[in-house]
Amino acid sequence: MSVVTFIIPVRHQKNARDWGLLKKNLTQTVASIANQTSRDWRGIIVANRGADLPVLPDKFSVTWVDFPPNDIHDRGNATEADFLDSFRADKGRRVLAGMLDARESRFFMIVDDDDFVSSRIVEYVSKHQNENGWTIDKGYIWDDGGSLLLGRDQFSHYCGTSLIIRSDLYGLPPSAEEASLEWIKDMLGSHVRIAPALAERGTPLSSLPFPGAVYRVAHKGSHSKAPSLIDMYFLNRGALKRPVNTLRNLSRLRLLSAEHKREFFGLSK
Repeated sequence: MSVVTFIIPVRHQKNARDWGLLKKNLTQTVASIANQTSRDWRGIIVANRGADLPVLPDKFSVTWVDFPPNDIHDRGNATEADFLDSFRADKGRRVLAGMLDARESRFFMIVDDDDFVSSRIVEYVSKHQNENGWTIDKGYIWDDGGSLLLGRDQFSHYCGTSLIIRSDLYGLPPSAEEASLEWIKDMLGSHVRIAPALAERGTPLSSLPFPGAVYRVAHKGSHSKAPSLIDMYFLNRGALKRPVNTLRNLSRLRLLSAEHKREFFGLSK
């Protein structure tokens, strides 16, 4: 039994704008996970059969699925509600497939296929196994390929790679066929709904006491189409109207250091 299982749901090949870029980003994400200071973990990638995946490090496996493409992966003329609903259903059932292959794990962490995680997560969780889990409330936002990080509070409001939850709190069904679609969307497909739901049940999540992840933005394969740091926090109309917030964000900028590269990117230089 692993203390933490990292689950990376990968979209259908037909929903990828640039599979080569997705594969490159995924390679960097799995390298980040594989850099954990404790070995008590495993990683699961959930992908459609036939997907061209990168060579995976030790302790990773693949759960192959046969789900169809998401017809509303790109919003197009769909309403925002339908767009989000479709995304949550598609992501959630992929996450469920991975969880059912690792139901013996003590904790689960869902990781988007282009983000990065702290190398300290598994070691910390191993020492606190009786906790309900954690929200990552402090993290960094990083422009793809850039040299700056922006420290961000309330990180879990922005990034899907932000929850570490004890597995029994999900209430996993015996099989995928026995899971309701609403449960899949709320508990597995949405990173903003599950923490309030757990709190209402009397099993609230704690806040991870250190920055736990890096949210990659400003790359063309991003499903959220998150803009660059400069556009998001410094050059938009809201920032110009609130100079105090802009100054606060400036104070949170950090150069991407060798220490950051080691902890989050799995790089020695």
